[in-house]
Amino acid sequence: MNQKIRCVHCGCLFSPNPRVKNQRYCSKKGCQRARKNLWQRQKMATDPDYRANQRDCQKKWHRRHPDYWRNYRQLRADYCRHNRLLQKVRDHRRRVKHLAKMDALRPVSSFKGGTYYLVPDLAKMDASAQEVVIIPRC
Repeated sequence: MNQKIRCVHCGCLFSPNPRVKNQRYCSKKGCQRARKNLWQRQKMATDPDYRANQRDCQKKWHRRHPDYWRNYRQLRADYCRHNRLLQKVRDHRRRVKHLAKMDALRPVSSFKGGTYYLVPDLAKMDASAQEVVIIPRC
């Protein structure tokens, strides 16, 4: 019973509680928070009733605290200013990536697929019909 296992979150060895079946996280506060966050993310993704209840609770809280974010920004003006600058950088990166993707989707030429006759320069009697199929790179 003195077997030690490795915590999934922090990687430290710990002795599991014998009353907890399949314990994978140690008792550190950060590890327990990570365990709870994972559980909540999975619950939100799979349980529509839980998701609806969480949404209703958030709406009620926002109704009771309508000025919370305004006050938060006023009390932490330096943080907000710094975050605005970082957001500009994130927006710029997003725009640059988006433009590159749009450029990549443009056709290389105006050549279209279909049936074409390949005619040699000297004699028309040797012309042969060939079907050309355009295969996109992506």
